[in-house]
Amino acid sequence: MSTRQKLLLGLPFVLFAGSAFAESTPAASTGGSALSSILMLVAFFAIFYFLLIRPQMKRNKDQRKMLSEITKGDEVLTTGGIIGKIIKVGENYTELEIAENVIVKVQKNAVANVLPKGAVKTN
Repeated sequence: MSTRQKLLLGLPFVLFAGSAFAESTPAASTGGSALSSILMLVAFFAIFYFLLIRPQMKRNKDQRKMLSEITKGDEVLTTGGIIGKIIKVGENYTELEIAENVIVKVQKNAVANVLPKGAVKTN
């Protein structure tokens, strides 16, 4: 038998040995097991919160702030890839001039980024 086969044959013993030894312990120590399970859940939630939820909330807050601060004359990039200059800002929609005398009406939420001044040349 190769060492790999020996390891694979011994694996079920290793996996079930811990539970077999745990069954022989007194019933009073089961409270520690529940406490460690709860602590593990709390730790997973904390990791999930700091790695996924919190950064997404920050991105959403920055996006809302950027959308509330856009004004006429700003040069923007939409989520669809259209670059233009804002002609009119409404409650839900903005009008972009993407070329000379070509105006497109887009949802305000479709604005992805505000570009630096002079990035758009409408000739």
